[in-house]
Amino acid sequence: MRVVIAGAGSVGRSVARELLDKHHDVLLIDQSKEALGHEKIPGAQWLLSDACELSGLGEAHLEEADVVVAATGDDKTNLVLSLLAKTEFGVPRTVSRVNNPKNEWLFDDNWGVDVAVSTPRLMTALVEEAVEVGGLVHLMSFERGQAGLMEFTVNETSELVASRIGSISFPVDTVLVAVIRNARAFAPSPDDVIEAGDELFFLSSPDQQSALLSLLQATAK
Repeated sequence: MRVVIAGAGSVGRSVARELLDKHHDVLLIDQSKEALGHEKIPGAQWLLSDACELSGLGEAHLEEADVVVAATGDDKTNLVLSLLAKTEFGVPRTVSRVNNPKNEWLFDDNWGVDVAVSTPRLMTALVEEAVEVGGLVHLMSFERGQAGLMEFTVNETSELVASRIGSISFPVDTVLVAVIRNARAFAPSPDDVIEAGDELFFLSSPDQQSALLSLLQATAK
């Protein structure tokens, strides 16, 4: 897979290292000579250019990229790059970094963004996930906000405790994708039984999350 990453700061370089370790082709774009250092990430290609200029993106052969990652520290740059990647170069998938949570509403398909990653929001969600039992925690959005990854920690008073997963009627457009129990993650089967303290991970559409929460928060009689 060929991945083009705009922004060779700490975030962009970290993503590049992970992708290179998984044997993907990576090109880093940055307009700062200081940010582009071949010795920092062996195996990565580099391009000194403005990620918002068509000439630079053409030089990067963006039309050959499978994924473009807009990882700069400027939300305007990330939005413009995502839009250009989609409309001018036909890139199949764009992943864009959100620096300011107030700008999250802009990061959708209108600006060519397939996946928006907000570090502040993700950190908040992880804090909530660590301390909240009995609440539905939104971890991440997918498919331009049409689906979300949600986490729920089962309370010992929950009606779900001792229920077979196959017997639970989850809302439409909602899938239980993983369970973490005693620090071990596994893919749930219909015969698995819910236990108190289980962390349940769902993919659910936004309009079904209220129904999902009502189901999960129901207490045993």
